[in-house]
Amino acid sequence: MAEQTTSPETTGDKAETAVGEVKSDAAVVRDALGVGIAVGLSGFAFGVTSAGSGLSLLQTCVLSLLVFTGASQFALVGALAAGGNPYTAAAGAFFLGVRNAFYGLRLSQLLALPRALRPLAAQWVIDETTAVTLSQPTRRAARIGFTVTGITLYVLWNLTTLLGVLGAKALGDTDSWGLDAASPAVFLALLAPMLRSTTERITAALAVLLALGLLPVLPAGVPVLLSALAAPVVLFLMGRGHGSPRDTPAMETTPTEDGR
Repeated sequence: MAEQTTSPETTGDKAETAVGEVKSDAAVVRDALGVGIAVGLSGFAFGVTSAGSGLSLLQTCVLSLLVFTGASQFALVGALAAGGNPYTAAAGAFFLGVRNAFYGLRLSQLLALPRALRPLAAQWVIDETTAVTLSQPTRRAARIGFTVTGITLYVLWNLTTLLGVLGAKALGDTDSWGLDAASPAVFLALLAPMLRSTTERITAALAVLLALGLLPVLPAGVPVLLSALAAPVVLFLMGRGHGSPRDTPAMETTPTEDGR
């Protein structure tokens, strides 16, 4: 029949192309470069902080090359600098990085990359690349944003990490500079616009309160792990507040005069 000359897939591609005209490739590249450069430069802060925590040049650079998730890297060296147990510090960094696995589940559907490229792309699944990718209107724009952000950030982060370690001696007492706050500040700047619902804001606030309240009484790294309990607690309380479907009365509205 004439109506079936185009397949649903073709129609979807045309619709995606039409939406994609709203944002040019150049605009996507510009936005991705902005995020990659701004965040990539904070690798200098990690290099300085890591060197001040007692890690060697090789250890610091390997962390940036292989781990490549700033929040987890700062959590690890911060816990070690505070005298925390290495296993506890590593566990805190690991669980903080688990969020990237959930990012990957979403991005794998959105980007739909060939199987051969997925292991390589997984290395770049972090907060910044996820934020840039999810803000794009089409798959083409998402792929460009993810790739440009990933390349820019990976190269700059590792380069500035090396420079930070080499320049740590020139800075003297690294603790007085407060450079370990650079990565959390970047993370919060990316996270804040994504907290749109009341539930998300309450969860984030409770997680902060838990981490700050437990910081003086628990070993370094443990408060970060326990702050994750904010999510199930808030979901449980919100569920009780709204009531389960089983508790909902069968008739919630008062019948009108005509029986409806």
